[in-house]
Amino acid sequence: MPTLDNAYARLSDFEAMEGELKATRQYLHAHPELSFEEAETARYVAEKLEGWGYDVTRNVGGHGVVARLSAGKGGKGIAIRADMDALPIVEETGLAYASGTPGKMHACGHDGHTTVLLGAAEYLARTRRFNGTVTLIFQPAEEAGKNSGAQAMIADGLFERFSFDAIFGLHNHPGAPEGTILLRSGPMMAASDTVEITIKGKGGHASRPHLTIDPVVVACNLVVSLQTIISRNLDPTQTAVITVGTIHAGDAVNVIPEYAKLALSVRSFEPGIRDLLQERITKLARAVAEGHNASIEIDYDRGNPVVVNSPAETDFARIVAAELIGEDKVATCPLIPGSEDFSHFLEHKPGSFLRLGNGMNSAILHSPKYDFADASLTVGAAMWARLAERYLQDDA
Repeated sequence: MPTLDNAYARLSDFEAMEGELKATRQYLHAHPELSFEEAETARYVAEKLEGWGYDVTRNVGGHGVVARLSAGKGGKGIAIRADMDALPIVEETGLAYASGTPGKMHACGHDGHTTVLLGAAEYLARTRRFNGTVTLIFQPAEEAGKNSGAQAMIADGLFERFSFDAIFGLHNHPGAPEGTILLRSGPMMAASDTVEITIKGKGGHASRPHLTIDPVVVACNLVVSLQTIISRNLDPTQTAVITVGTIHAGDAVNVIPEYAKLALSVRSFEPGIRDLLQERITKLARAVAEGHNASIEIDYDRGNPVVVNSPAETDFARIVAAELIGEDKVATCPLIPGSEDFSHFLEHKPGSFLRLGNGMNSAILHSPKYDFADASLTVGAAMWARLAERYLQDDA
């Protein structure tokens, strides 16, 4: 009988692939495509997968690619997702493989996410040491925000057309050592909601404010009042953020304007708190406006929900990561106030979203100086391959 270490993918299995993985990642980095524009990236991915023997379905939810491979007679299935899109940023890395398209850049590491899943795909197709079906999801438009690629793929029948029992994904993590893996059971990344508030007052001359209803005064009062929601309506052990990102009112110093507009970013980690924030923001905004005899319109747009990792799948991934790289390189991920549309998948299937260390000195995500750490490619690819093999082992 083979030992546990020899029975499943190891880091050493990917050492010979390191050059190929780097070349793939740097090619993708040099050819970025924005959300909903990933036609060439999808073609590149699909052709590789078809060449390795996968059953490939293109154009799922836009440019999404779904690839499936079965081995043995097992009926169990696992899905692993990578995102493919880039950002509208002018790159400033100065790298030899920097973006060849001005104003477009892989500044969030999706080139790396796609590469590690392709690396695992090639290994799994070559070795086929699993019993069941692997479903690989290459998703477009993660960066789109509202109506993102995850939602588009779900609407296009992802879960009805392709069966699997659990789904996993990852994102690189600047500030954690290269090649480390971070996990967290339960809530990990925040829900992200946007609120646009329009206050209608009564405009007039700046020298006669008593004849007006000043929407600027209402807006200023509302900004201050909104800060009390976190400090006075939430349990101090809970975490949430309300940020007023923009305020627009008036065009002239001697005119009290008719309207003032505010835009808010709201982040939360629990569905109940998300509901509470919407209720309190709405009620407080209406009350402040009414107190100043102004009228108000509120457009509350719910974006990505909370990323909530299933305990069983997260514990399983933690065990696999420790087997692969050692417990000293596996850590608990802190709560992350950023959002991620992988959360939509987790509303349909159990699963877990991991973080892959990108280096202590890595530029932050969405920076024009950011680059995915090639030193983490083999760990990411080996993690996905071993996870699939372990999940679909013969006695599963």
